[in-house]
Amino acid sequence: MTGSTPTGAYAPGGQDRMRTLVVAALGVVFGDIGTSPLYALRECFNTAETGLAVSETNVLGVLSLIVWSQVLLITIKYTAFMMRADNQGQGGILALMALAMRGAEGGRTPRILIMLGAIGAALFFGDGMITPAISVLSAVEGLEVAAPWLEPAVVPITLAVIVGLFAVQSHGTENVGRLFGPVTAVWFVVLAALGLWQIVGRPEIVLALDPRRAVFFFVENRWIGFVTLGAVFLAVTGAEALYADIGHFGRRPINLAWLWLVWPALTLNYFGQGALLLADPEAARNPFYLMAPGWALYPLIALATAATVIASQAVISGAFSLASQAVQLGFLPRLEVRHTSEHEIGQIYVPRINLLLMVGVIVLVAGFRSSSALASAYGIAVSATMLIDGILFWFVARRLWGWGVLPTTLLVAVFVLVDFAFLSANALKLFEGGWFPVLVGIGIVMVMMTWREGRRIVGTQLREADLPCASFLARLNGSGPARVAGTAVFLTGNREGVPYALLHNLKHNKVIHDRVVLLTVRTLDVPFVSEAERARIEDLGKGFWRVTLSYGFKQTPHVPNALDACAAAGGKFDLMQTSFFLGRERLVPKVRPLMTRWRERLYIAMQRSQTSATDFFQIPPNRVVELGTQIEI
Repeated sequence: MTGSTPTGAYAPGGQDRMRTLVVAALGVVFGDIGTSPLYALRECFNTAETGLAVSETNVLGVLSLIVWSQVLLITIKYTAFMMRADNQGQGGILALMALAMRGAEGGRTPRILIMLGAIGAALFFGDGMITPAISVLSAVEGLEVAAPWLEPAVVPITLAVIVGLFAVQSHGTENVGRLFGPVTAVWFVVLAALGLWQIVGRPEIVLALDPRRAVFFFVENRWIGFVTLGAVFLAVTGAEALYADIGHFGRRPINLAWLWLVWPALTLNYFGQGALLLADPEAARNPFYLMAPGWALYPLIALATAATVIASQAVISGAFSLASQAVQLGFLPRLEVRHTSEHEIGQIYVPRINLLLMVGVIVLVAGFRSSSALASAYGIAVSATMLIDGILFWFVARRLWGWGVLPTTLLVAVFVLVDFAFLSANALKLFEGGWFPVLVGIGIVMVMMTWREGRRIVGTQLREADLPCASFLARLNGSGPARVAGTAVFLTGNREGVPYALLHNLKHNKVIHDRVVLLTVRTLDVPFVSEAERARIEDLGKGFWRVTLSYGFKQTPHVPNALDACAAAGGKFDLMQTSFFLGRERLVPKVRPLMTRWRERLYIAMQRSQTSATDFFQIPPNRVVELGTQIEI
């Protein structure tokens, strides 16, 4: 496999292009992990949670754990290995699942991979709620350091920033996004400068680079050391974003940004916070802001708030993209998707997901009221997602790439062991706030699997009732039924049968159009399908045609445009002479349902509330005829 290096990165002028991509990646890819210094080290010494004393052994040990966790999980696992597993240049949990399924054997393996992908996607939505809440709240909490009397205003200000952030989503982020990279670059430079300023006073802090300091830490603290792993993990949250965003920037710009700016800046800042703790243990209440001189506090708070908004924007945009992919792959019902940019196809806005995320973030901020309390809810979702990434990577490396079973298993075992250790430590916080992302994840998994199972049941029943196309055409003769001018397009999911909408139209109107198109729209397990490979046209005879339109899971179907493109293959369509016939299923509960009663009701509710096929496939409403049928499930 090869990574997705953007075109022109190595061509003449490619150096300028590369610098542009590196700066842009800073804002989109590294926003989450870049704002972790606001709270990660502070939570390690939150005595109410861990009872960990501020001592030289503990400070050096925690810093060593942070440094070497970033080496193993980010530098090695993600940048060196995971980012090689690109699906036509695209990353992310669903792209990885599709890639793993391509190399999976038959039997139960594909179903296991589907479940893993659904769980990973569901946990990402939980993370999408917690990241904006903890990031923005931790930034605004700097006001408590600058002016303690402002403490009551922290939560209201945070809520105002969050509501404003979600309110502008419908306008798109194309223009604001141009500022993301430069602002985040300034943020990392400030992180490095603050850290260096403190390290100069306590240079012995660099001893934390010795991995033995982490061993000494565990020997001295034992159980408390294990509990502290849950807080240490906060320093690597956001690692999965490196893999998810390779489609936007390519492997090389992300790797360059990480190795030459982000990682050094983070390391210097964490070490600077550690140096401050050695000099003043009381600074553990907020070591990040207490590193800064008094005159710089308010500008730093403003910069931190901007950085956390950028980090939140990246997560929100990722949730929109993931939801769109989940719809295309059959995990969610059709959702309204709006494109917010005329130039970038990946910039979309999904109103229902935006509302869901906003409500979740508001509930988190209003309920937990501090970033320290929210830290208990953070970590479980991300660590579980990273564990699933490692498992899916084994299927890709072993079965798709053909790597040897022993080296692949040993490599993945190391990653899984570390991820499982972090997940176990975070699981201890289940009843202190960790229940929230778990509850959200369980709910979304049940929605996804119920929708998938319901679609399977409905599809099976429709196929059983379908008349084979060959038999139907054999019965047509010159004596009837009557043919009328124009083109009729019937959407169907079964390429072998006659759509029930066609049969209903024939039954009620007693006519068939001169040209009948049986149209199937399918989503492949690749992110993109080129225009040249979009349509496949078959002449079935007697004025009947079968057209199959193929899309990638990151593409939004546009049926009229695709049919216009069929002209090159001899299938010219005049939209004003074309009618689209859509089937609308009315689902009713069975006396003996094929799913449990509550899942049956959930599926029916989702089916009735989903975006219409007319809107989803972007068909002109004045050219659509809907014919309904009743199905028992």
